[in-house]
Amino acid sequence: MSIETLKGLMPEYAKDIKLNLSSLAADETLSAQQLWGCFLASALASRNSKVIAEVKAEALDNLSETAYNAACAAAAVMAQNNVYYRFVHLASSGDYKTLPAKLRMNVMANPGVEKADFELWSLAVSAINGCGMCIDSHEAELRKHGISSEQIQTAVRVAATVHAAACVLDGEAVSAESVLAQAA
Repeated sequence: MSIETLKGLMPEYAKDIKLNLSSLAADETLSAQQLWGCFLASALASRNSKVIAEVKAEALDNLSETAYNAACAAAAVMAQNNVYYRFVHLASSGDYKTLPAKLRMNVMANPGVEKADFELWSLAVSAINGCGMCIDSHEAELRKHGISSEQIQTAVRVAATVHAAACVLDGEAVSAESVLAQAA
């Protein structure tokens, strides 16, 4: 199980996604921990079991147990925060901007890994989930930690490509189910 296996699951029309998976898996813009944490957090955020299984397998080979758990925690807490803060941002009433969130998110203060790495993973998940408020917040925090535009872009490229792989596999699964239903 690996990125290579994941690429093998992609149909021919997703050749660009396969090529992007290959180039990103070998990318040296980020440290191995940053890169594989982005892959893992993005796979979890993309919610496709095959993508998660294949990325997890390779992430386990490239991350310490602490970093692995932190990347999973980034995906979990951002699943919560992206919904909440997207609502705050999109709601017409400004009242919500002044109210405390009252949601536990302690892992963000003490993720067990470098704060910049956790922020990078949180940014990747926020990009997938489309929370502009969270994207702005994590990008600003990454800048404070000296993370370059190229590194931030790489994290988002990983998120975009992993999410695209999940969408392709989800679409193929729905297509296969439709064919089976029509045959019955």
